[in-house]
Amino acid sequence: MRPIFRTLSYRNFRLFYIGNGISLIGTWMQQVAMSWLVYRLTGSPVLLGLIAFAGLFPGFVFAPLAGVLSDRWSRFHILLVVEILALLQAAVLAVLVLADLVSVGHIVVLSVLLGLINAFDIPARQALVVELIENREDLGNAIALNSALFNGARLIGPSLAGITIALVGEGICFVLNALSYLAVIATLLIMKIETPPRPASISNIAQELKAGLSYTLGSVPIRSLIMLISLVSLMGMPYSVLLPIFAKDVFHGGPHTLGFLTAASGAGSMIAALYLASRLSLAGMGRTVPLAACLFGVSLILFSLTKTLWLSLIFLMLAGYGGMVQFAISNTILQTLVDDDMRGRVLSFFAMSFMGAMPLGSLLAGILAGIIGAPTTLMIGGLCCITGALLYALKLPRQRNIVDSQ
Repeated sequence: MRPIFRTLSYRNFRLFYIGNGISLIGTWMQQVAMSWLVYRLTGSPVLLGLIAFAGLFPGFVFAPLAGVLSDRWSRFHILLVVEILALLQAAVLAVLVLADLVSVGHIVVLSVLLGLINAFDIPARQALVVELIENREDLGNAIALNSALFNGARLIGPSLAGITIALVGEGICFVLNALSYLAVIATLLIMKIETPPRPASISNIAQELKAGLSYTLGSVPIRSLIMLISLVSLMGMPYSVLLPIFAKDVFHGGPHTLGFLTAASGAGSMIAALYLASRLSLAGMGRTVPLAACLFGVSLILFSLTKTLWLSLIFLMLAGYGGMVQFAISNTILQTLVDDDMRGRVLSFFAMSFMGAMPLGSLLAGILAGIIGAPTTLMIGGLCCITGALLYALKLPRQRNIVDSQ
């Protein structure tokens, strides 16, 4: 077990890990409660997709600017500010729900606000990890542990949300999420971070953005990884938006069923992240990316065809495993290949690849589910993921060779 958790020996990373873990549990509770609240109020698959679109699309629009600022400013201070803003967003949502004043319009506006906050959170958070560890050789382990943390929270949070909603309603989930941000804010404040000096920028934001785009598109490994992530995020990852429909209409359950479905996917993702954390090098990882994307697509198809709850949980675990392996390895490869002065910008484009594709995919999935049904929509998404993975494996051998040589 020691190799898996070796980066927790760094004090700053350990503090970041603890605070972030508590906050992520609250985040997943809010996400599940939000989906259930919208579907309970409206019964509309289209509105489920619309809310997901509203929460993710601002990140696509503002991620490039956030990446430039992450390379210019202190990533620590950016992260501290966005955590405080996210706390306020959750608190407002909690008050509206508990006072029985909430409407779909309120949810859309607050989702857009959270999406804007996350646009600045993701590149700063991802780039800050490098500053929290002393040995760059442990970077892959730190990224994998972060992924394990994210999916450990994805395992715990939805289950707690399902129980909480069934007992006291959605509002308490939003209260607990607001309180969870206090943990990450507190741990950030007690860290001792020595930010490396950065040369003063002599170009404007537009020039730096253009330079980051040219750097990203000019690199075969970076460009091809981001293209595959975009496809999987567009066609496959919105499956989570449709889970309330499966919970209620396919498996004839309630919020606890939705919690189990979401947690099953999180369990598979956590197993994948722990496996990746145990690895000591990138050898062979380039070939693993298309295999993982294929597994993800196949699992979605099998999940869409089953009518048995326990069997569906197994397929969702496999989908979570495949999706996490693809995304975590892609993140590790990007962080390994990218130059330090371009890290924030490249990671912002990485964020755009799913923050832009997922809201469009969520909106599309919601519309298609209303027309052809959620199972058929999910089957189409899985087939597209498999096709993209095969094209990646067949047409981009150069990319795999470059990565495996690192």
